[in-house]
Amino acid sequence: MTLLDPLWTSLLYLAAAVCFILALRGLSSPRTARRGNLLGAFGALLAVVTVFVSVKMDNIPWILGAIVVGSAVAAPVARRVQMTQMPQLVALFNGVGGGAAALVGLLELGHTGDAWVRVAIVFTLLVGAVSFAGSAITFAKLQELMTTRPVLFPGLPVLMGAVLLAAVGVGVVVVFNGSFALALVLLALGLVAGVLLVLPVGGADVPIVISLLNAFTGLAVAASGLVLGNVLLVVAGTLVGASGTILTRAMAAAMGRKVTGILFGAFRGGSTAGSTTASDRPVRSSSAEDVAVLLGYAQRVIIVPGYGLAVAQGQHTAAELALALQARGIRVDFAIHPVAGRMPGHMNVLLAEADVPYESLREMGEINSEFRTADVALVVGANDVVNPAAKTSAGSPIYGMPILEVAEARQVVFLKRSMRPGFAGIENELLYEPQTTLLFGDAKDSLTKVLGAVKAL
Repeated sequence: MTLLDPLWTSLLYLAAAVCFILALRGLSSPRTARRGNLLGAFGALLAVVTVFVSVKMDNIPWILGAIVVGSAVAAPVARRVQMTQMPQLVALFNGVGGGAAALVGLLELGHTGDAWVRVAIVFTLLVGAVSFAGSAITFAKLQELMTTRPVLFPGLPVLMGAVLLAAVGVGVVVVFNGSFALALVLLALGLVAGVLLVLPVGGADVPIVISLLNAFTGLAVAASGLVLGNVLLVVAGTLVGASGTILTRAMAAAMGRKVTGILFGAFRGGSTAGSTTASDRPVRSSSAEDVAVLLGYAQRVIIVPGYGLAVAQGQHTAAELALALQARGIRVDFAIHPVAGRMPGHMNVLLAEADVPYESLREMGEINSEFRTADVALVVGANDVVNPAAKTSAGSPIYGMPILEVAEARQVVFLKRSMRPGFAGIENELLYEPQTTLLFGDAKDSLTKVLGAVKAL
């Protein structure tokens, strides 16, 4: 016997679904992201509690034990993870979701004789396994446990095609006879397909594939909802699948690339290939004091943050530098590229953490026309998102990607650790232009020295 009747169960599921929708709306802006995240978490809690009080369960001690263990692992990890490692965490969580959906499908196979339910189970098994294995590879690439460059070998496209055809064939057989052994074969084929899907992806394309796999997980969860007859799982999975697809398309558009090119571009040399060796071409370098003079006597400064700023945890120093310049009557804005860092919104969250006003965070579309009025563009740890090769070099892997028009500024100052190329693995010709000055070193240390010199002016 359960504590809730079906009507109240449906109403609580509806309330949880509304929380999920409002959470997505809140996550669309840095200003409301915290509230959106809390709404989503509350919706998930409400859904779990509703299941406990509306479904007659066996093995409750095992279920509660699994929740305790999962919480004990997840809470410290989520609290301690650095912003630079957030994409890896997203990949891990996403993979776990896909794997869980696949296991649900596998366990439910023996409890149904309905062919249509088996279709949903086959879909859940295959897509969930692809998401789990693919997410594991993206995590390994971003964490540099393996090379970030595309991994290719002779016959890879043929092998991928053969695996997918075999998966479809096995899936059809499972639908008709419900064989558990063949379901395990299908699961294994899905895992292999996930690995083969992500191996050829390299460099800056990896975060986009994480978003695509997130959409896969959502679809697998929605299908598992059909298997279990749980409407809320269908709604939540569909929301994740749709939002992941939209985000994937938006990220691809921000890089001027097609999703098919991202997944299969390495076969024809079109995938971003990851970092290469540092250049030994001569550049014009400067000291922190000289950079401070450039900034301190400017009228307009635009700061372009990138992944190097996140790695160095220099966001608070950058915010303090902006305040010091504003105290001198200088207008300062932060130019945010949609794919700066490793994920959309990465820089927005990083700078919001440092209490940079939202009004100072200017998106690429609105700030680009203002670079020509800037006395100094200060690029902190960014490279690919300001690289003119995206506009001028047809053979470049980032060709066609919209960039921040940093080259339009009167003076350009790059804060770089070394001459190593950006994540796409190509040189930035802007580094060698006469209006460009480089200040080498850790981004936070360099910003601290510049800040001290500005205050001393």
